[in-house]
Amino acid sequence: MKALLQSIGINVSDKWLELLLPSSHILIILILSWLLLHASSKLISSFKHYVTRRTLDAGSIKRAETLAQVFSHVSTLVILLISGMLILGELGISIAPILAAAGVVGLAVGFGAQTLIKDYFNGFFLLIEDQIRHGEVVEIGQNSGLVEEVTLRHVRLRDYSGSVHFIPNSSITIVTNRSRDFSYSVIDIGVAYRENTDEVYELMRKVGSEMRTTPGIMDKIVEDLEIAGINDLADSAVIIRCRFKVLPLEQWGVRREFLYRIKKSFDAAGIEIPYPHLTLYAGQAKQGESPSFKIQSQPMDIN
Repeated sequence: MKALLQSIGINVSDKWLELLLPSSHILIILILSWLLLHASSKLISSFKHYVTRRTLDAGSIKRAETLAQVFSHVSTLVILLISGMLILGELGISIAPILAAAGVVGLAVGFGAQTLIKDYFNGFFLLIEDQIRHGEVVEIGQNSGLVEEVTLRHVRLRDYSGSVHFIPNSSITIVTNRSRDFSYSVIDIGVAYRENTDEVYELMRKVGSEMRTTPGIMDKIVEDLEIAGINDLADSAVIIRCRFKVLPLEQWGVRREFLYRIKKSFDAAGIEIPYPHLTLYAGQAKQGESPSFKIQSQPMDIN
């Protein structure tokens, strides 16, 4: 470098050259670091805008913003750490003891904050794998509800009663998503044993067809009613299972509407929807006579 400066007519003493050389290196490192930070910020911002332009889903936009924030923090931290170590090397400071001390501190912090670190790792993969989106209905462990927020630290659910559940990401092992792409409204109908099953099927199909042509309901149903058939021969009823393929989050409303309409249709057709009942058999004597018995009822004392 001294020869280069002399070639352009600048004479520098060895003492100044010893100061100038590290300073120039540090300046170059700072400039490169600034350029890398600027470039990474631009790339991450372009990624976020690309994703948000391709979707109108609020959950996907929120997910893209969270991931962009994570990538921004990670890239900034890595660039600053590498730049800092290079600058310390140019100043003649050995970074080996610093790295050793940082390793010990990091190990201690890691043991003390294992759950917190696991929260962030699990949250990162939840977002990357797109397991949960804002506005979906999911079941996590014993809690279920509408997803109001997904962060690297926790998932916030609000259940039907309005209670809010904050679930740490480290405790999430299985996620049951009830509203991804489409849903099925599964309905079990109980009828008396004496009823004609084919007649019941016909009434169910009729109600399903009416719902497919009713404004306000038809847009929620994707496919016609599918009757699976007799699902169980219960103690007091024949259980018939059916289902509608519906839009996400519409399975409960469609189910209530179908039950309301099928109840009216069964009442009009005289089809019994039974309730649990018990038949008492008193037995029979050897001569073929039935023993006589009497059930007495007594007033109930409520005091």
